[in-house]
Amino acid sequence: MNKRDYYEVLGIEKGASESEIKSAFRKLAKKYHPDVCKDADGAEKFKEAQEAYAVLSDANERAKYDKYGHAAFNGGGAGSAGGYDFSGFDFSSIFDEVFGGGDFSGFGFGNGFGGFGGNRRGGSKRGNDLVYNMKIDFEDAAYGAKKDVTIDVIDKCEECNGEGGFDKTTCSECGGSGTVTEQVRSFIGTIMTKTTCHKCGGSGHTFKTTCSSCRGKGKVKQRKTFTVEVPKGINTGEQIRMTGKGEAGVGSASNGDLYIEFEVKNHKLFKRENDDLYLDLPVTLTDLVLGGTKTINTLDGTIELKISAGSQPNETLRVRGKGMPNVHNGRPGDLYITLNLILPTKLNRTQKDLFNELSKTELDDNEAFKRFEKLNRD
Repeated sequence: MNKRDYYEVLGIEKGASESEIKSAFRKLAKKYHPDVCKDADGAEKFKEAQEAYAVLSDANERAKYDKYGHAAFNGGGAGSAGGYDFSGFDFSSIFDEVFGGGDFSGFGFGNGFGGFGGNRRGGSKRGNDLVYNMKIDFEDAAYGAKKDVTIDVIDKCEECNGEGGFDKTTCSECGGSGTVTEQVRSFIGTIMTKTTCHKCGGSGHTFKTTCSSCRGKGKVKQRKTFTVEVPKGINTGEQIRMTGKGEAGVGSASNGDLYIEFEVKNHKLFKRENDDLYLDLPVTLTDLVLGGTKTINTLDGTIELKISAGSQPNETLRVRGKGMPNVHNGRPGDLYITLNLILPTKLNRTQKDLFNELSKTELDDNEAFKRFEKLNRD
């Protein structure tokens, strides 16, 4: 079964703002909440809305989805239904707005629907992915290269090892459970709910001393430099992934990934289409009429291009294996050379005399001339 477009799921336009995305999800969550909606497909629609919101509310995930669609998340894990894995996404803040807070896992749609964050003691969440746009020279794309990239990354605090503090103790408010039980009034009545402990934030512990480097967050912004291996044959718009080089995860979860998206500068002579290269070669009238050879610099050394006598203007010659290498298998494309006739605008006396002599010969006996004369007379 084909997955629906995430914008269609939320009923919004592709250019929707963050507030519009949040508002649209809030309405759907309230409509299809399993404790409210009794439709047979209500639970599935609720899950579908969660997945769409998890992607579109995250700038990096949204950028990947806008570029590649659902293919960007092929191979997702639990909770992904064959698409984006939103099982680690924290919906707690928006569910607090809709349902008054609480842990809803006891009502049959907790972990299976991505987790609402109310009872996620010591919860783990994979770090955010990052996207970096790198502009490279044409030659770097042709031959491959190593490039350094320096970016700001939210990484684990080295001072406290990502803990946020020192001398860990059990939280006195929740007794280490990470949650507290509260009585909450909502539109479906009064229910007993478990909410995240405000004192420890759901971790179940506090610290005697807060880390001064990260101010208790466990993460700090760091400027890091990575060496990027530019693959041979990479093209504009293509990406490579640097696993674990993104932002730090929450708890024991892994770091996100760093995606390098390339923009290849134009070449001074060649034009590129996929793995093939195109070159306009200026030639004279005598080059075409009499034939000859031209020395051409390619990506793989120089070649002697043979021009046959009687070649025509704009005729294209194909040189196999002299294009760009394929980024996946390294096999090069072809080079296509178009013979671009350049006629002289100024002639000396000797050249004029030669052309006058040439004009007295039978140069218009080609079938194309005869056909035109016949059609022109009729």
